[in-house]
Amino acid sequence: MSSSSIRKHAGTGAASQPAVPEPSFAERARTLVYMTHIGSLSTLSRKQPGFPFGSVMPYGLDGHGRPIFLISTMAMHTQNLRADPRASLLVTQDDAGGDPLGASRVTLVGNVLPIPQSEVAEARKLYLARYANSKYWVDFEDFFFYRMDVVDVYYVGGFGVMGWVSASEYVGSQPDPLADSMAEIIQHMNADHKDALVLLARRFARIESQEATMTTVDRLGFQVRLKTQDGIRGARIAFLREVSNPAETRKALVEMVQQARSQA
Repeated sequence: MSSSSIRKHAGTGAASQPAVPEPSFAERARTLVYMTHIGSLSTLSRKQPGFPFGSVMPYGLDGHGRPIFLISTMAMHTQNLRADPRASLLVTQDDAGGDPLGASRVTLVGNVLPIPQSEVAEARKLYLARYANSKYWVDFEDFFFYRMDVVDVYYVGGFGVMGWVSASEYVGSQPDPLADSMAEIIQHMNADHKDALVLLARRFARIESQEATMTTVDRLGFQVRLKTQDGIRGARIAFLREVSNPAETRKALVEMVQQARSQA
């Protein structure tokens, strides 16, 4: 983890709750790009030199977190990239909960170049794994695979949470182990355990609230959006220990609720 993005959980006020670092910005960026299948690709306009040209773009992903695109020769992006490979890809959190500026997003900056013929088969496999509908046109003669070689990354985790991530940090990170189950965990907690979230916020974040909603969860903890007398607040609550799968997450949450109830 980079020292710039490791932050200790503050405000627990509980000696029994160790300060646990949050995932690095690099990890969070990799996780968001992994979980999302569509972004906004911006290339440099050939028609209007110097101006960015952006449009929605599905993408695949290789093992280094590099986006893979399948682009028609008729697309403006193809014309732009042939003239200048520099581009950016904006990826945003799918469910912003009605608060788009509070949602996570990441911008990858890099060079988008045609994938060498020797690597096309693997790129095709990776792309179809993430965007199955493309099987209807993936082999058309006017479609070609491109890949972004990332040179820089900018991550925004919500209000006041933002920073640059080097390409080496991004490529060297891995998606969070809860990435594939994150949506299910969040939906379950918000649908069936809202009272428990209020209790956890009171015990571990020392914040009284009338309503609590889990917005993100990772191997080290989770984020909640709280409705308080003073308005909407956000807080991060650390797990008692690191988790790596849904079963461990459930066990950790149950223990934390039991602890909160016993000390209420």
